Amino acid sequence: MRDTNRLLILAACAAALPAAALAAPPQKAPKPRLTLAQAQAIALKARPGKVTDHELEAEKGGSGLRYSFDIKTGAGTFEVGVDAVTGRVLENVAEGPHPD
Repeated sequence: MRDTNRLLILAACAAALPAAALAAPPQKAPKPRLTLAQAQAIALKARPGKVTDHELEAEKGGSGLRYSFDIKTGAGTFEVGVDAVTGRVLENVAEGPHPD
């Protein structure tokens, strides 16, 4: 009897999963309006230095799409995030140690 109840519960959960997944379709990521060069110019204006790394990433805040730059200065390395749609600086903070 217990095995039958477990099977019924598992079947009900399995049937509910696809419906739950379809209830809130994922939002489409916006397309960047700024080029990498434009975003880098904004980042360097906010934090002068040398860009050592960059990436375009989907992340919370702003439009949801940002260019992220690691900028080395005399005071250390900073992460500067620039909204890829609006050009607004979303982040300008010192980098902490990275785990290996």
